[in-house]
Amino acid sequence: MNTFKVSVQETSNNAIVKFEVNQFITQHQSFEFNNIDEAKASPLAQQLFYLPFVKKVYISGNFVAVERYDIVEWNDVQDEVAEQIEAYLNDGGVVVEDTAAPKKVPVTIYAESTPNPAVMKFVANKKIVTALFEFTSIDHAKLSPLATELFHFPFVKSVFIDENYVSITKYDMAEWQDITIELREFIKNYIENGKEVVLPEAAETLKKSTKQVDSHFDTLDDTSKEIINILEEYVRPAVASDGGNIQFISYDADTKNVSVLLQGACSGCPSSTYTLKSGIENMLKEMLPGKVDMVEAING
Repeated sequence: MNTFKVSVQETSNNAIVKFEVNQFITQHQSFEFNNIDEAKASPLAQQLFYLPFVKKVYISGNFVAVERYDIVEWNDVQDEVAEQIEAYLNDGGVVVEDTAAPKKVPVTIYAESTPNPAVMKFVANKKIVTALFEFTSIDHAKLSPLATELFHFPFVKSVFIDENYVSITKYDMAEWQDITIELREFIKNYIENGKEVVLPEAAETLKKSTKQVDSHFDTLDDTSKEIINILEEYVRPAVASDGGNIQFISYDADTKNVSVLLQGACSGCPSSTYTLKSGIENMLKEMLPGKVDMVEAING
């Protein structure tokens, strides 16, 4: 059973609040409802319109955005609305009927080279997953219909999927100039057609749900927690921009060794492996004096 969790996210418009869900509630489609009559195809939106302050409801991907009338302030009601949406979803409530006409949002995909010559990053203009996933073979990709289909291309070696992009590692048999357009168009059409990128149970099955990650973090020693926080703040954003990821594996207090896993574009590239290992090692030695001697970087 996948438990839905809803969190409140403020927006630049103080009349609109986003209620972000920990998994997708539409198949990468968007729906906009201006009143309860327009919302006939969305039982969730209809329920929200029974709240007298709800002016407009927008449902897309993994969130529900609600615009309010001025009769209330969001600070007074947003927690209750989040609880209502969460309870509705966990009770098996229907978000939108199959007959609902989605608001057309064009999908754009652009290809971006990475420091690893074997990896190309394909970036979407919308969120496609709520957690990151790496698949190194078609056998490992059973939880991702998109990765499974990508592995049918003979030149695809591994697939890494993060919030709004797909990093693909190719075999040497092909050159990027010969396959980039084909892959870009395939990913664009796949997402536009509302197909599942990963199955709803993928994050929980692979122990990547927010609840599971937080529970594991709570079991770690203080130094491991410090290392993870440093990696999240100073390292992960940089490697994510290059189409990769770094994941903490373990810390040995006796040997003062840290093990990390390199994924996506960071994996399998000798120069990036060495650069990352050295950079992370020096950073941790400086920020945690006397606690870290060596970093072992393992390729995913």
